[in-house]
Amino acid sequence: MDSLSAVSEELAEIDGQIADIFRALSNGFQKLDKIKDVNRQSRQLEELTGKMRECKRLIKEFDREVKAMERRTNANTHRMLSEKKQSMVKELNSYVALKKRYQSNLESNKRVDLFDGPNEGFSEDNDMLASNMTNQQLMDKGYQMMDETDQAINRAKKVVQETVDVGTETGATLKAQTEQMSRIVNDLDSIHFSIQKASKLVKEIGRQVATDKCIMALLFLIVTGIIAIIIVKFVNPNNKEIQDIPGLAPPAMNRRLLWTPY
Repeated sequence: MDSLSAVSEELAEIDGQIADIFRALSNGFQKLDKIKDVNRQSRQLEELTGKMRECKRLIKEFDREVKAMERRTNANTHRMLSEKKQSMVKELNSYVALKKRYQSNLESNKRVDLFDGPNEGFSEDNDMLASNMTNQQLMDKGYQMMDETDQAINRAKKVVQETVDVGTETGATLKAQTEQMSRIVNDLDSIHFSIQKASKLVKEIGRQVATDKCIMALLFLIVTGIIAIIIVKFVNPNNKEIQDIPGLAPPAMNRRLLWTPY
């Protein structure tokens, strides 16, 4: 710890945290040996597993710090840090192996409890009553135990079959949902294509409408101009600067009646 403090305060702090976790793991596994209840053992193992995950994270952080300061340390210091990391990994692996062994034993105990059912404490009663039973009673008792065992096996088979049925139903549901999602994606593609076609059609219609408006405006200007020329011709027929409109008869000249006053 002191040698790590001389190298880096962060490494020393990480090393202290890892050492605390190792002490907690050692005490936890010692406590686990004294626990008889299966559920409490399972909870204790989960807690120890969480501590091992935290320890693994700290070891990775320790390794990153060692690599970060590799260029700033000499060969002896780097070798010492590497050996320290290997020692941490080795100790953590030993606790992982211990956890796997306890986990295996715990699963075995759970399987035994599945078949025990209501027969807990039945062995002690048999020891007390066996000496008072005749051969026929012992045979009947044996047959009864066999029947109860068969019933327990049937119950276990039923549970397994129900699990398989649920898994099959879940698989079918997932397959149906996958097909439905595929259809939805295809429908979305079709809708997107239709929207693109509609957008192009709207643009074409807009261009046609704009062209029609331009033509109408041009026709309006032509008609307005013609009407204006006609009006000016009728108002001022002697204006020679305004040419006659082709196809339109010129306005009639003022006629003066010749008469002789008496």
